[in-house]
Amino acid sequence: MDVSEIMDGLGRNARDAASELALCPTSQRDKALATAAKSIRDRSATILAANEVDVAAAEKRGLRASMLDRLALDSERVEAMAAGLEVVIELPDPLGRVLAEWDRPNGLHIQRIAVPLGVIGIIYESRPNVTADAAALCLKSGNAAILRGGSESFHSSRSILESLADGLDAANIHPAAIQMVPTTDRAAVGYMLSSMGDTIDVVVPRGGKNLIARVQQEARVPVIGHLEGICHVYLHESANAEMARDIVLNAKMRRTGICGAAETVLVDRSAADRLVPDIVAALNEAGCEVRGDENVRQIASGVNAADEEDWHTEYLDAIISMKVVDDLDQAVEHIRSYGSGHTESIVAEDQDAAEKFLGDVDSAIVLHNASTQYADGGEFGMGAEIGIATGRIHARGPVGAEQLTSYKYVVRGSGQVRP
Repeated sequence: MDVSEIMDGLGRNARDAASELALCPTSQRDKALATAAKSIRDRSATILAANEVDVAAAEKRGLRASMLDRLALDSERVEAMAAGLEVVIELPDPLGRVLAEWDRPNGLHIQRIAVPLGVIGIIYESRPNVTADAAALCLKSGNAAILRGGSESFHSSRSILESLADGLDAANIHPAAIQMVPTTDRAAVGYMLSSMGDTIDVVVPRGGKNLIARVQQEARVPVIGHLEGICHVYLHESANAEMARDIVLNAKMRRTGICGAAETVLVDRSAADRLVPDIVAALNEAGCEVRGDENVRQIASGVNAADEEDWHTEYLDAIISMKVVDDLDQAVEHIRSYGSGHTESIVAEDQDAAEKFLGDVDSAIVLHNASTQYADGGEFGMGAEIGIATGRIHARGPVGAEQLTSYKYVVRGSGQVRP
């Protein structure tokens, strides 16, 4: 079959599955997740063997270190996948929630009720754990999923999908509730975006700038996602020096290749002499290149010159830019000019300054005295996330099961007719 035949078949089957899945009770969906979690543990060796094939091929192709880190699985990450499914089980059922209700003077009783979105297409790159996370959240929220992982993680994702299929089978749920595009042909992505409007209700991209830019440019269906994660840490003049150092180091270096990794540090001029040298030394010691403006380079050694492009760059690597600002207002203006609306953090002991920052910065996630690496659905108590949304329509921030629902109006009357 050619790509169009393959994708049309996936779409038709997903639409059938979505109709059934929307009517499945919570217990049935949770049983599927519980069985899938057990199967992931039972199949751990098989999943790791498949991942070794993917990693070896990626290394041969020269995939950069940050992407290899996203791709690689070990026993701990496999266990985290299984545990993540179990956390999703414990979440409240997002379906059937009464979001609002009211009575009209004519006696009509109106409710707004949460319902599934329908069929969700998820396009992602090298992180095979997204296969489990995305499928779990779609299943919990009553949505059918069509998964299109990157070619570099094809064998890993296919192995994980077998465990998810075990869960569907055990719970007697339509097998097409979770499907994976069975080809690495890039044309499948194009067809999914442009020609499946009748069967896919929304697309969620999860990956690098090039992937997400392509999705946003080519999609003929609604998209939930973000283009870049240019995240900032702002060190206010009242920042505790030790806390500032620890937060910056974690925000950048815990995992450099994730979208919540900090890319730029802004430091108040009045605190720069006190904070910058120690932070730069800690970053250098951890293997991070620091690119600073002239002020930063005058204060600390081991800093390369930053140019205009650095403030626009999502490095996804052990590189960070650093700039001295006059005050909080200038920091907010810098974030407004160069940020991507993803995640920003302020380190400050001054509570009023912190509240002003949290109110003035219009990003999907804003934090006070915490690392930007907490920009994660699991850390927010959502069990997992299907991605981070930076748009303002439908969902914003971590997209969990609750964010994968829409609503309908249920109106109950007693014979009313409109005059």
